[in-house]
Amino acid sequence: MKVGKDIVASPLWVGFEGKSLPGGLSRRLAAGEVSGVVLYSRNVESPAQVRALCREVRSAAGKENPVPLVAVDQEGGRVARFSKPPFTWFPPARAASLYCCRDEMVAAAVGVATAAELRAVGVDVDFAPVLDVGSNPGNTVIGDRAFHTDPRVVGELGRAVLQGFRQAGMSGVGKHFPGHGHVAADSHHEVPVDERTYEAIEAADLVPFRRLIEAGLGGIMPAHVIYPRVDSRPAGFSAVWLKQVLRGQLGFDGVIFSDDLSMEGASVAGGVVDRARAALGAGCDMVLLCNSPEAVDGLLDDLGYAMPAVSLARLARMHGRPLPGGMARLGGDDRYARAVQAVAAIGKREGELPLA
Repeated sequence: MKVGKDIVASPLWVGFEGKSLPGGLSRRLAAGEVSGVVLYSRNVESPAQVRALCREVRSAAGKENPVPLVAVDQEGGRVARFSKPPFTWFPPARAASLYCCRDEMVAAAVGVATAAELRAVGVDVDFAPVLDVGSNPGNTVIGDRAFHTDPRVVGELGRAVLQGFRQAGMSGVGKHFPGHGHVAADSHHEVPVDERTYEAIEAADLVPFRRLIEAGLGGIMPAHVIYPRVDSRPAGFSAVWLKQVLRGQLGFDGVIFSDDLSMEGASVAGGVVDRARAALGAGCDMVLLCNSPEAVDGLLDDLGYAMPAVSLARLARMHGRPLPGGMARLGGDDRYARAVQAVAAIGKREGELPLA
């Protein structure tokens, strides 16, 4: 799909199986039919292997193509795709010194260390921080992935993590707009419904998103959650939420990434092609199909969508700053060393709860 004179672009980001780039995906990248790949633990063996894999992805696309980008969900805690040494194990967002002491310096250190390691192996984008407000103790899908129960604290700690990302040359993607913390249902397996009014959501869940948009957040991922008192469609398929609220009222001008279209929460929109069309029509710039590689060919054959120039421009801002030398280079980086030291101290200061 041509955008402008020479640039080929697609709104599709995909996941895949294996530790190296599959031939079919390589051809799709070369044709400009995929604009990003999302890595999972199944793709990770070692830092050197991940770095080589990221080079494969970019090499497949050709030198004249500004995409694709490589992304990962590296939140910390139970959502960490790179968790084995020499990668650092990062605690969940609701770790002791963040939750109890609301320590923005530690949050920024988490951001610096996370982003430095991802950039060292060639990853451009982290689908983090989680900006959901942990208001429902029965919500296990979010749970300790949320920084706090207070929206203002979520906003400040999220902003600090984002600041750390930027210091290390990487973009973040806040999720799950407008907030997945109030409902107990898991959108991976169900279609959650949040019965609150818009006013209640605005007063709580939108607070951290507003704060990070003001701080220059590069990307946002909407939730596969229905808020029926606002719109009958899940937020990721809702022009009300994405165009009127996110773009219009909140003034967000970054990339809107759909959540994974293979999740059960997306099923209300129909088959995978219908889901992609609904997400793009509602205002998403990019659509993710991470766990259904068998559906990629059918989606690309039937989607028939040309990425607008504005979406391509937004995506171009998400490229990570080059960090040559790989993980070995980080050993001599004082800022990274201080950040890892601060992360290692979480839960060990007097008056803090232990991490276990």
